[in-house]
Amino acid sequence: MDPIINLIIFVCLGVAILALSVWAVSSKSLLRSATFLLLVLICTAGFYLFLNYHFLAAVQISVYAGGVLILFIFAIFLTSNKNDVLEKHEARKYIMGGLAALAGIAVTAFALLKHQFMYGNNPTIEGDYEMNMKLIGETLMGTDKYQYLLPFEVLSLLLLACIIGGILIARKR
Repeated sequence: MDPIINLIIFVCLGVAILALSVWAVSSKSLLRSATFLLLVLICTAGFYLFLNYHFLAAVQISVYAGGVLILFIFAIFLTSNKNDVLEKHEARKYIMGGLAALAGIAVTAFALLKHQFMYGNNPTIEGDYEMNMKLIGETLMGTDKYQYLLPFEVLSLLLLACIIGGILIARKR
């Protein structure tokens, strides 16, 4: 694709993720916040498609947008009434949240500015290369350095704890 089109797609996805993220955390309705989060996860899958990581885009849609977010929505339905609206917080909480956001932006900017990106050696920029599925599977399920079996299992335990917690909260009613 043309570099200008790549830039336009990248900027559109980035602006959409930024706007939807702000709406997700600032909405007074929990269900609306979950809907905005769903759209953020779909836009993130768009970034994966933009980089020609079709498998990771499919995983993003099916696991995160399809699975985890459905658990969130079930938890919302089980623990709150349909017309529940979040209350306003005091100003101190907004100030602390703003400071935490600025700290996150500072850390991200520091990491981006200290890292030297190698665009010329990345074949995905040209769009003619897709990562091998076997390599992705070995990386996700491997136990060597820079492989992710332990975080994968910890995440599965966390999701199991969320499901059990949701059942216990729903059972009390």
